[in-house]
Amino acid sequence: MVKACAYSPDGWRIVSGSWDDTLKVWDAGSGTEVATLRGHSSMVKACAYSPDGWRIVSGSWDDTLKVWDAGSGTEVATLRGHSSMVKACAYSPDGRRIVSGSLDKTLKIWDAESGAEVATLRGHSSMVKACAYSPDGRRIVSGSLDKTLKIWDAESGAEVATLRGHSSMVKACAYSPDGWRIVSGSWDDTLKVWDAG
Repeated sequence: MVKACAYSPDGWRIVSGSWDDTLKVWDAGSGTEVATLRGHSSMVKACAYSPDGWRIVSGSWDDTLKVWDAGSGTEVATLRGHSSMVKACAYSPDGRRIVSGSLDKTLKIWDAESGAEVATLRGHSSMVKACAYSPDGRRIVSGSLDKTLKIWDAESGAEVATLRGHSSMVKACAYSPDGWRIVSGSWDDTLKVWDAG
């Protein structure tokens, strides 16, 4: 079962994460498998390319994130700190930070170069299912099993706002390209569009 997928910034590659504990990199034009990334000890639930396309980050049910060299498929770093499964991950627009969301009800911000944990964001009352940076990198949005979204200051980690309205868990979220809106998807069979300001 494939649980996650993402395009590279240049559109030439696709990465996918699977129940079989691996990621695969594909040629987006031909559909040919380019590489298999092995290292996680449980299913891969999330994956993303860095903005420059040189790195891939993955989040797993083994409670870790891994950073990979997108060209060679070599494991570059393992990010440890979550106390339960990692359900979501994303790079900041400048590529300097990674955010992750977990079954442990927290988000963590990591230094993308060193792998060091920079901050832990606490406030959700249940698992974090989705997360994303704003286009300017100043905010993070997260969606949770607690039926809410939260907006965070990406620098300080402070909670900025809580968005309530869904009647079931929030499974997906994203910023609009101009940063003015947030869209969320829920198990209540709806999408909601929010004013991000």
